[in-house]
Amino acid sequence: MIYHHYPSPEAVARAVAETAFVQPSQAGWVHIALSGGSTPRLLFELLAEEPLRSAVDWSRVHLYWVDERCVPSTDPESNYGMTEATLLRHVPIPQDQVHRIAGEKLPEREAKDYCWLVGSELPFDGAFPVFDIVLLGLGEDGHTSSIFPHQMELLTEEAPYAVGISPKGQPRIAMTGPTILAAKRILFHTTGEKKAPILQHIVEQAPEAEAYPAAYIFRQRSDVELYTDVALPIK
Repeated sequence: MIYHHYPSPEAVARAVAETAFVQPSQAGWVHIALSGGSTPRLLFELLAEEPLRSAVDWSRVHLYWVDERCVPSTDPESNYGMTEATLLRHVPIPQDQVHRIAGEKLPEREAKDYCWLVGSELPFDGAFPVFDIVLLGLGEDGHTSSIFPHQMELLTEEAPYAVGISPKGQPRIAMTGPTILAAKRILFHTTGEKKAPILQHIVEQAPEAEAYPAAYIFRQRSDVELYTDVALPIK
């Protein structure tokens, strides 16, 4: 784990913006997979404002999604809808470089179609498409992407995307473990004291962490980057 600690959620979001958007886009083309949920909202709002808005070369950015709830894009729970409202309508990114998951379609069909889409846009490392950057969140139950503790098999599912089911029974399209791990860079963007116990278990490799999908990602690659405002006992 590469640990980046900052004093506030805004400082964390600015650091993620620089690392995942500004620096890569100034260097060349960059293919980024975004997560949804509440934590990235601040990141997107900051990217939509100056000075970050102009610091990103949006003409070189391709955006994808790590996961999506199976709802229409107009639904308040849509990850794409939140990103569109807070970021996409405010920045000059070409529309054909925004590759959304169609949450309104049949889940199994859309999972297959999105596998085809990323396969047509990205290079492959063996059997898996390679994103430049995968931005992940962390749930209070240890889930990441839409891989929940009751569906650990998605961590080894060979299809790049599959259908996950939330504990409340909602179907979601989720990037699976091997494709997450094939990315050039994996960044966890995690803020708030509610996440502290989960992160503590992961860092200490506590027995509880065995049940966390996120812990699996950290175990598989030592270069996974954690951006957080949570103070951890890492030397």
